[in-house]
Amino acid sequence: MDISVVIPLYNEEESLPELFAWIARVMSENKFSYEVIFINDGSTDKSWDVIKSLSEEHECVKGIKFRRNYGKSPALYCGFKEAQGDVVITMDADLQDSPDEIPELYRMITKDEYDLVSGYKQKRYDPLSKTIPTKLFNATARKISGIKNLHDFNCGLKAYRRDVIKNIEVYGEMHRYIPYLAKNAGFNKIGEKVVQHQARKYGTSKFGLNRFVNGYLDLITLWFLGGFGKKPMHVFGFLGTIMFIFGFLAAFIIGVDKLWALANGIPQRLVTDSPYFYISLTMMIIGTQLFLAGFLGDLISRTSENRNEYQIEEELRCGN
Repeated sequence: MDISVVIPLYNEEESLPELFAWIARVMSENKFSYEVIFINDGSTDKSWDVIKSLSEEHECVKGIKFRRNYGKSPALYCGFKEAQGDVVITMDADLQDSPDEIPELYRMITKDEYDLVSGYKQKRYDPLSKTIPTKLFNATARKISGIKNLHDFNCGLKAYRRDVIKNIEVYGEMHRYIPYLAKNAGFNKIGEKVVQHQARKYGTSKFGLNRFVNGYLDLITLWFLGGFGKKPMHVFGFLGTIMFIFGFLAAFIIGVDKLWALANGIPQRLVTDSPYFYISLTMMIIGTQLFLAGFLGDLISRTSENRNEYQIEEELRCGN
């Protein structure tokens, strides 16, 4: 099968028939073999009835229905698990992503040999209250992830080699950082394509401003897991050691200063009356706690079942 189209959705009953007809036309014109996987993320409207109707009329339509709303990342995870196409395309169900982009995305994966191609909605039809935070968010994501050529991490329109989606785990709200997840899994050939952004035709947006706060927190999590996930002692132990040493040196200097004053008969207040004593003591305590956190993190990491799971791209055996 050439292409799997994975579409997570929530309350999009009006757009689904038009979206599928558009996809089917593009696939037919380009003679692609394909499947369309709709993931109904706990919709409260008639979206599932529409999906069932489309599935009865077209063998290429598959559907997954969540009992309640879990979010976009769980929907994509289930869609990726089901997908069988050589190239997997994801898009939103609100008609803001154009299926006309599919042939070129497919070509970039199969001919240009990209692992992942992300859409870039250069011209957007969103209000400034959404576009300005999006630009700041993407600038931060580029800086931390090191993927300098992507301008729109959160674009729903993306294309993947099947190997990519089978070797990454999308969870929580990590759908924003699939390119970063792919990079951490060893898929480094990541490209970008300017795509058309269309104004929403039906319904309203399902995302609020809280996604930007959650997005930054998830980015920090990914940065830490990517750099120190299997070696927490390297960060916590290092920080703890540095803080303990500074605290110890500060306490030592305070003690030496007190002894010198006593030896020379210079009146001086009690060590415990100095705020610097308590600052140094606090630094040593925090340093010890950080070191222990790194030690415990290392113990947990070493007992993890997947501690020795690595991305193996190819393997040769005797006789091959």
